Amino acid sequence: MEEYGREWLVTNGLGSYASCTVNGANTRHYHGLLVASFNPPTERMVTVGKMEERVFVNDEYFDLSTNQYPEKVHPTGAQFLKEFNVDSLPNWIYAADGWKLEKSIGMVQGSNITLVNYKNIGDQNLVLELHPLYAYCDYHTVFREDASFSFRAEISTNHLKAYAVNGAYPFFTKWSGGEYVEARSWYRNIQLLSSKERGLRDVCDFYRIGYVKKELKPNEQLLIGFSTEGNFPEKNLRALWTNEKRRSSKNLSNSNSIFYNDLLRSGNQFLVKRESTQRESIIAGYHWFTDWGRDTMIAMRGLTMATGLKAISKSVLSTFYKTIDKGMLPNRFPDKGTDIFYNTMDATLWLFIATHDYYLKFNDVKFIKEHLEALQEILDWHIKGTRYNIHVTQEGFLYGGEEGEQLTWMDAIVDGKVITPRMGCPVEINALWYNALRIFEFFHTEFKIPLDEKYTGLIQKFETNFSSNFINEQGTLYDVIIPGVSTENNFRPNQLFWLSLPYTILEKEQQKQVFDEIKEKLYTPYGLRTLDVTNEKFVGTYTGNQWHRDHAYHQGTVWPFLLFDYYHAFIKVYGNTEKNRKQIAKELTALKVHFYNSEGIHCISEVFDGLEPKKGKGCIQQAWSVSALIKLYTDYKLYELDTA
Repeated sequence: MEEYGREWLVTNGLGSYASCTVNGANTRHYHGLLVASFNPPTERMVTVGKMEERVFVNDEYFDLSTNQYPEKVHPTGAQFLKEFNVDSLPNWIYAADGWKLEKSIGMVQGSNITLVNYKNIGDQNLVLELHPLYAYCDYHTVFREDASFSFRAEISTNHLKAYAVNGAYPFFTKWSGGEYVEARSWYRNIQLLSSKERGLRDVCDFYRIGYVKKELKPNEQLLIGFSTEGNFPEKNLRALWTNEKRRSSKNLSNSNSIFYNDLLRSGNQFLVKRESTQRESIIAGYHWFTDWGRDTMIAMRGLTMATGLKAISKSVLSTFYKTIDKGMLPNRFPDKGTDIFYNTMDATLWLFIATHDYYLKFNDVKFIKEHLEALQEILDWHIKGTRYNIHVTQEGFLYGGEEGEQLTWMDAIVDGKVITPRMGCPVEINALWYNALRIFEFFHTEFKIPLDEKYTGLIQKFETNFSSNFINEQGTLYDVIIPGVSTENNFRPNQLFWLSLPYTILEKEQQKQVFDEIKEKLYTPYGLRTLDVTNEKFVGTYTGNQWHRDHAYHQGTVWPFLLFDYYHAFIKVYGNTEKNRKQIAKELTALKVHFYNSEGIHCISEVFDGLEPKKGKGCIQQAWSVSALIKLYTDYKLYELDTA
């Protein structure tokens, strides 16, 4: 059973996770049984790389694990893997010659604890050996053998406490039964095939302190846990496992749609607690993203607001409202340190959309009134000018950009070169800017608060100048303009936001024209292409090292997160009919199959190739990709059409 391409993921709400391939071979340096966040949701470190498992029965050893070494796979445990599924937690069935073993993995929510449970589901006794392999490195790097790593350990009857190196954070291992055998050894030169494919460091080592050995009778279980928390040795492993099984198996909606409930469970993996603010935040993607401003504002619309999670939505918004500086929202929080990066033009404007969604969903007047001043501060900074030459032009449009900087979501830069230069007035930035002004106006009207005429005047100026500057000869929209100077007419999906956001200037026929062109030139069942196939700059395959990948990132690569805006625009243009809802549900089948059967199990990938978009690329689990489907299913009740 060859499963190198399929990966599983469990998370704990702190940014920590456990993840690997289905067959147990680590193929990324991001893989690990416990990748623990020491400053949630950042400063993640691989502390437990993987587990080597052996079954001894009828005087014969059966190795269940798999590793890729130079020119050889050893052991070849996948041959004993008979079944894998993710019902609520990843679950494996191994079997051969009359024995049968079940394995499941989970994480305790709110704690850096990974639990692995084994159960003898066969008819005869077997001896199980568990060999944890440890690491101690930042999750962006690889762990290699070094004389400084002593893995000093304090071993008790049912747990150990170990330090990889002097001054390191301690980590703990605890087991529910059996004996512990100290047997120190390095496992060297494990090849990481997915990291190699991405042009990253692709060889790692792990360290074994010892192993747990126990005979299991039929129906008997062995539970082993890993943690970075000092009180872990006192925890009741079985109680932790029972609670996690119960929590993870709960349906998160009243719908009978299995897919919808699995989507909601998948979406919850992105919700994390940020230590620095003591509030909720949203991880942009696994394995390597932290919480990003733009991604959070877009993703929370499906992950927390459409689904009615008021407290979490309020907390996430509060996290980012507290970080506003010079009228800007952060692009991202760092992996380490306290510096916040503000190199984004659109994240701040998406805050208006998210706040508008929040009010319409929860009618929280108090929260909106408390933040009206912050919204006004944002507008005023943009009007007078803020970082990166972001300012309002005399036409009322929003301009931004400097050489060597990319401020929109099409943000790839290689060796200081911006791959999709969009300096000027990008079309989606101005859709967001117009919506920010109108939403600010809406709140004042809603709460009967007088609005300064400079904002209404700016709205009128924008509306007066829009058509003559942004509408091209084809009846669609320029992607970027510099008023009176230049226009950039590459056909990209950015003009879609003039259809999908709450406020638009476009007449109905213009909306239809834009939508139909996007459908013809950019639509795929996996998302929208970022560039028309006929464009000479189009790159059809997203692959290779970072240089090659970033050159393709927004030059044709397909992005699933755009599907919410695409189908929302479709409904606005062609009507919210049962026929159209059924069409949407049918067209989402490809992503549904991907969710269950491809790269990340119960995941939606970050991107797909521009040509033949079938294999997921980038992150295996991207927040706004999952959010797009959740929002579509929730807003348009597609779960009512889900019979399979």
